[in-house]
Amino acid sequence: MYAHAITRLPGENFADGITTSHLGRPSFPLILQQHEAYRQALRNLGLQVTVLPAEPTFPDAYFVEDPAIITPRLAVITHPGAPARQGEEITLEPVLARYRPLVHITPPGTVDGGDVMIVEDHFFIGLSERTNHAGASQLAGFLASVGYTSEPVPVASGLHLKSGVNYLGKNTLLLTRTLADYLGFDNYEKILLDEDEEYAANTLWINDTLLMPKGFPKTHRKLTGLGMDILELDVSEVRKMDGGLTCMSLRI
Repeated sequence: MYAHAITRLPGENFADGITTSHLGRPSFPLILQQHEAYRQALRNLGLQVTVLPAEPTFPDAYFVEDPAIITPRLAVITHPGAPARQGEEITLEPVLARYRPLVHITPPGTVDGGDVMIVEDHFFIGLSERTNHAGASQLAGFLASVGYTSEPVPVASGLHLKSGVNYLGKNTLLLTRTLADYLGFDNYEKILLDEDEEYAANTLWINDTLLMPKGFPKTHRKLTGLGMDILELDVSEVRKMDGGLTCMSLRI
């Protein structure tokens, strides 16, 4: 069960961040509303939420999941794969140091937290445009040093591994058809997403509740079979910036 979450407010220039979407210019007032609703959802699930101030130098910094990885045994300060995001981790370090021992990914290694899916004591590390082999190898070494296992997963499409697959508890993965044939996922139950609802892959399992993006009815129907509470949140402005529900918090 999670007890804490670390979040960061979007800055007024958040729309200047990195995106590949073609969904239109996002709205600052609207993302503030959506981010507040997200934080309130975490509070309603019993988490104490830390809210860090916006980082004007880094428009994407409210995606706090990428510059750090939290495990029950240590925290990893990453070296983000996008040069424009390198430095976001600096102000996170003193906050995370209150909760976990820290280790650091160093160049030439790059890792984005969005490429790291935790399944109990095993970690799937996506190899993507943001996470390279050197970074994944460093991360695997850190995880092994505290008793975790891991494996690399090629990411053929999508920004991050968790853009296409997430763990929902109950030995179940929610994933796109592109990732469905990966052999490392064969021991899990799989809920396959329809092609027109693949964005819903970024569903967040937290304290026996599923937080899913609003507007994906077919996925919602599939998730009801798990017998968990489901909370839909509007993340339209986050989606315009290639983000999702897992991106906006670090859970402890």
